[in-house]
Amino acid sequence: MLHRYLDQCPLVAILRGVTPDEAEAVGDAVVDAGMRIIEVPLNSPKPLDSIERLAKRFGDQVLVGAGTVLDPADVPRVRDAGGQIIVSPDTNLDVIAAAASTGMVASPGYFTPSEGFAAIRAGATALKLFPAEGASPAVLKAQLAVLPKDVPILIVGGVKPDNMRPWLDAGAAGFGLGGGLYQAGQSASDTLAKAKAYVAGLGR
Repeated sequence: MLHRYLDQCPLVAILRGVTPDEAEAVGDAVVDAGMRIIEVPLNSPKPLDSIERLAKRFGDQVLVGAGTVLDPADVPRVRDAGGQIIVSPDTNLDVIAAAASTGMVASPGYFTPSEGFAAIRAGATALKLFPAEGASPAVLKAQLAVLPKDVPILIVGGVKPDNMRPWLDAGAAGFGLGGGLYQAGQSASDTLAKAKAYVAGLGR
């Protein structure tokens, strides 16, 4: 399921701080720019309400889900709100297993091959190299020599429109875009402009 959306656009919009009242307009902006995966971190205001609104608005056109998922008990709550992807900042095996057991996409954070393999054994669909500021495209390339080829690696942290190409050349499957794309309270028009810059940065 994840590959279908990444093939359309390998960018994940992380809308940390978005409120339910803003979610649809901001969601429209990133979708208009071409993005097809939206993550609402659970440390946002009323995140499940935002996820529900986005899931209802876009249906299967967009993969909507939660980020910063730290507790496996939150996984069914996200699913009940219409979310289909669970993203965590760490390699929490219980969260990964909870998502995998319900057929949701599990994309945990990892930094080392040991964490990556542990996540995959627990049922991870994709891996999130985080924080990418502490790594490099050369590190990613070395890790991809041993990690399974069918598990996409997403780069998260410090991603800018002008620094994506080296990561793609090293084998990255996509990127998670946080503060560089969206800041709490940002207008939909500003979000659209930033989203378009990221899409252009892919150089497709």
